[in-house]
Amino acid sequence: MSNTFGKLFTLTTFGESHGAAVGGVVDGMPAGIDIDMDFIQSELNRRRPGQSKLTTSRQEGDKVELLSGVFEGKTTGCPIGFIVRNENQHSQDYENLRTLFRPSHADFTYYNKYGVRDHRGGGRSSARITISRVVGGALAKLVLRQLGVSIQAYTSQVGDITLERDYKKYNLSLTETNDVRCPDAEKAQQMASLIEQVKAEGDTIGGVITCVIKGCPIGLGEPEFDKLHAQLGSAMLSINAVKGFEYGEGFAGVTQRGSEQNDRFTVGHGLPVTTPVTTTSNHSGGIQGGISNGQDIYFRVAFKPVATLLRPQETVDLEGNATTFTAHGRHDPCVLPRAVPVVEAMAAMVILDNYLCHSAYKK
Repeated sequence: MSNTFGKLFTLTTFGESHGAAVGGVVDGMPAGIDIDMDFIQSELNRRRPGQSKLTTSRQEGDKVELLSGVFEGKTTGCPIGFIVRNENQHSQDYENLRTLFRPSHADFTYYNKYGVRDHRGGGRSSARITISRVVGGALAKLVLRQLGVSIQAYTSQVGDITLERDYKKYNLSLTETNDVRCPDAEKAQQMASLIEQVKAEGDTIGGVITCVIKGCPIGLGEPEFDKLHAQLGSAMLSINAVKGFEYGEGFAGVTQRGSEQNDRFTVGHGLPVTTPVTTTSNHSGGIQGGISNGQDIYFRVAFKPVATLLRPQETVDLEGNATTFTAHGRHDPCVLPRAVPVVEAMAAMVILDNYLCHSAYKK
């Protein structure tokens, strides 16, 4: 079971949803980086449960504790260990699921692969495990901040309510001004109303998160099997509930001709002498030949509706007997608002890992 992400900048995670804590170890963090604990905690606060009526009511402080790798407020270059303690588990809410396979959950596959599973909130397969990713991503962002790289994700679709695909039409700084994390106030209200509606019906809804990376240096990514977009796709598809990934024009570009899609090169005014070339468009999404070209990197991530419904569902038990059950407990009717910082975190770790690899190559 692989629990480690990355090559030079790595994150190894541990913990379960209803265990004592979740946590991880970040290795490869450059030395001498100022550690902004308020920033790291603010990233976790964006992901934590109970932050609005659109999310699960589970109340967790999600306070991160750094255990190593930091001295007098700066990174030492040694592994950074951290934990976030679980404080508000209601494990009894899952007792009726002990012998059942929940539809579209990991119960069936985990049980058949390992011969054992944790029925309390899914155990290791719970989205609560993404806490570790957010901490790793926050540390990566602290490094990328010094490199002039910014990463902004936002909710661009909930159900059939969608923003226009062109992210440049929106003021992305408004993303955090509403509970949905959508930069369009009117659309955000419509999305919130839809989420509230499906929640009242005991149902769930999915959607799309768009992410934009600005300031990425030219040259990140490797030919063939480690193309930058392939690494980003792998990272996003490893997030709970993700069902699709596209970058640049993606599927929307297949109806156009090459003469419409090609990004024409031109001389860029005001660019450094070492990088005088730019493109007149960015249909490629900032990546060509699997390598970053200096333009904005943008991609979209599709999330399915949450599998846990607070209404009767048909399933089978461990012995193959048909049965009906209703889930109890506290669950998100839509993961999009809390998944935005997770998407950013995974993107940050991919970009920093590739930056470190590229820097080593250049030497």
